[in-house]
Amino acid sequence: MYDARLVAGARTMRLVALLIALLIAAPALALDKARFATDWRAQAEHGGFYQAVADGTYARYGLDVTILQGGPQLNTRLLLATGRVDFAMGANTIQMFESVQQNVPVVTVASMFQVDPVIFMSHPGVGLDRFEDLPKATAFIASDMRASVWQWLKQAYGFKDQNAKPYNFNSTPFLADKTSIQEGILTSEPYAIERQGGFTPNVFLLHDYGYDSYSTTIETRADTIAKSPDLVQRFVDASIVGWYNYLYGDNAQANAMIKRDNPEMTDGQIAYSLAKMKERGIVDSGDALTHGVGVITDARMKSFFDKMAKAGVVPADIDYRRGYTLRFIGKKVGMELRPK
Repeated sequence: MYDARLVAGARTMRLVALLIALLIAAPALALDKARFATDWRAQAEHGGFYQAVADGTYARYGLDVTILQGGPQLNTRLLLATGRVDFAMGANTIQMFESVQQNVPVVTVASMFQVDPVIFMSHPGVGLDRFEDLPKATAFIASDMRASVWQWLKQAYGFKDQNAKPYNFNSTPFLADKTSIQEGILTSEPYAIERQGGFTPNVFLLHDYGYDSYSTTIETRADTIAKSPDLVQRFVDASIVGWYNYLYGDNAQANAMIKRDNPEMTDGQIAYSLAKMKERGIVDSGDALTHGVGVITDARMKSFFDKMAKAGVVPADIDYRRGYTLRFIGKKVGMELRPK
């Protein structure tokens, strides 16, 4: 007996099966490829970016991101300016000022670190236990610090050129001279000193004394912003989410990627760095608590520029505002991932 309802049902089932087969056979939507160059070899301080690759955050934002780790032979700013990468990590705000001064068409679009982790270390119990004691000490500093941070320290706190000695990323001179201080990064050098020297050094985070540079910024070219603002927004948003997840979620896969790219990196160093980033709010503090990770403000940019101009680090007449934009940050992206 003919039943039109049974025939119609069978046709519907065949149509549904055909649609499912077509969906399965259809190629996945292509992700936008993006190349991101870091400023040094893979480490926990880059963890949020690796997290966004490892846990699929970039992919969920429609991005296929390749991370190109930096190193002593890699000029990431040149790679960015010449179009060999789409995004690059900036070490600090002074680099941004230099780009403006040199008319390099590179723009800072976010800052993953609210606190620049640059520090001084001293030996405990030898009269260098307070920040105000440091100007009298022999100071081991690298050439880039001497041209920037040191100039501000001289102007603001009375540090003297005659006390400065070269630091070539070897702590042996500092360990040998108990009346010396050495520059470093909060998340790295103190850990090394504890193991090499067998003592815990005094650590002075320069941010606590007015050095309010941003750090670990995201930079891109001005033409990328003009032509592909959606690409920039998605990369910034996904990177922000990556940082929340790296700090507060399961970061095992990201750490494995870091160690794969940089085999010299140890679990102990990663754990120390992550703990210090959380302890001192390197990523998630200050304005980030109300506007989200990655935020930049005009007021803070002006504060830092005025200090560097007064210290003679940068010319006072450059239009530093050309070097950054607030367009892509301050949107509270990912804040729900922060523990209450």
